[in-house]
Amino acid sequence: MSADEFRFDGRVAIVTGAGSNPGLGRSYALLLASRGAKVVVNDLGVGPDGRGQIGPGAEAVVEEIRAAGGEAVGDGHSVAERDSARAIVDLALGTWGRIDIVINNAGIAPFATFDEITDRDIERVVGVHLMGHIWMCRAAWPYMADQKYGRLVNVSSGAALAGLPTQSIYSAAKLGVVGLTRSLAAEGAKHGIKVNAISPYADTLALQTMLKANQPTGMTPEAIAPVAAWLAHEDCTVSGKVLETASGSVNEAFISMTTPTPPNPDLRVEAVPAAMEKALDRSGAVPHPEGGDSIYDDIKPYDTTPRTA
Repeated sequence: MSADEFRFDGRVAIVTGAGSNPGLGRSYALLLASRGAKVVVNDLGVGPDGRGQIGPGAEAVVEEIRAAGGEAVGDGHSVAERDSARAIVDLALGTWGRIDIVINNAGIAPFATFDEITDRDIERVVGVHLMGHIWMCRAAWPYMADQKYGRLVNVSSGAALAGLPTQSIYSAAKLGVVGLTRSLAAEGAKHGIKVNAISPYADTLALQTMLKANQPTGMTPEAIAPVAAWLAHEDCTVSGKVLETASGSVNEAFISMTTPTPPNPDLRVEAVPAAMEKALDRSGAVPHPEGGDSIYDDIKPYDTTPRTA
């Protein structure tokens, strides 16, 4: 063990969607466990489109971790339901008494055009990706806030920013993950909770299914795992960021804004085309301002008292 090695001794982590091989979640779980973390390995064991069963899933990864001398337990709950997400967190608490890290990796991606995707698949994709992130973060949040420490690593996608035919609902959900990440980062600052997102690209079972052939691109999940692990480490210094990563390369994806046109209270529809020419000029674009906990401090929580007619 190197003296400067990033360790996770004493930390408890949940990695969702960690049962596929090859898979990103599996790589995250194996790396965290190899560095001392106790890991809840969550997976439903379904295919990339959310259907069928694929192999042993979470238990196989648990056995890999234990065979290497680490500590892990398996879990088969869905992240798409509130009570199931709570059960995943409860497993970590019941087994090891705390929760420090959640990596929200679970996801499905049925390919279909916007007019052909079924209503049920729309609900499933939004449920697993966007609501799955919300329910898992919400289940872990009070415990992290109480201990004044936590690391939430969300998983977005390049499709959220670039757009991807046959993946409109997936893209919408993944961009929702970005908004959730930025807002939770602002809220979490006062609680010692750092929240970031990654947009990974690697050879996974899902990608192989999409390509309909086992044609590796050379971009391994293992090259993504160190980025997720650093965001999950106590030495992580950033929050509210979205990091794109592939083949060990890392860059930040961020929202920018062009120079606004001068205010015009009397703006007419006919003047908008001329204004758009300037508005769409990206030459002077700057990063969009990010939220902060000072903004949150000025907002009073809404009244939850039941109302009577």
